[in-house]
Amino acid sequence: MSDSLRGRSGIVTGAGSGLGRATALQFASIGARVVVADVNVEAGEAVVAEIASAGGSAVFIATDVTDPAACEALVGACIDTFGTLDFAVNNAGTTGTPGSVVDYPIDAWRATMAVNLDGVFFAMRAELPSMVTAGKGAIVNVASGAGLVGFAGLPAYVASKHGVVGLTKSAALECAARGVRINCVCPGSVRTPMLEGFMGGDERMERAMTAGVPMGRLGTPSEIAEAIVWLCSDAASYMVGHALVCDGGATVQ
Repeated sequence: MSDSLRGRSGIVTGAGSGLGRATALQFASIGARVVVADVNVEAGEAVVAEIASAGGSAVFIATDVTDPAACEALVGACIDTFGTLDFAVNNAGTTGTPGSVVDYPIDAWRATMAVNLDGVFFAMRAELPSMVTAGKGAIVNVASGAGLVGFAGLPAYVASKHGVVGLTKSAALECAARGVRINCVCPGSVRTPMLEGFMGGDERMERAMTAGVPMGRLGTPSEIAEAIVWLCSDAASYMVGHALVCDGGATVQ
């Protein structure tokens, strides 16, 4: 796997922390060149510095994935900097606001959809032309276990992640014969800053989330990063339109 990605170039959105950070670090550790994209400039630049200190190659591009023009600029920056766009990981996301469908705030619904679903669409729309022209490339969208099953109290998040899974499958069918592979990962409960913020330090909530995982623990960002990087590698050359579940067994119950 590492040999197939060495020297290749790609983008990771939402790479300033959590799964995105772990994924960018994993790519860089095996010799890939990474464009770190995030709305948080300080966090994104810190990841680039971390990669550089380990001898890797990366640049930071401030990117709001809810802006189609920003996604276009991000792809242009990758090609201008490294010459090619070989892989892309569309990871930027938010848990959104908990609430009931009956009285869920319209603004909260739209904000969650804008990042989690529109952001993936805008990113792929910008990434695919150069890959299709080259006749090669791999895209991994980060969905969720909540993209496969329902969870009460998170209507916007669940709907957006189901949308990511569906969008991935549709795009994969369009692009498979053109040499571009598109898949998604569906992480379960992973100990990231986003999840920590959602739990808000409530130990009872953490125990409840852990109890729903047959393995009896939360996942780690690096475990999900390994799956993402594998999907981008030649080792996954026959994987198309797949929703790869990484959740400690939570959704098979």
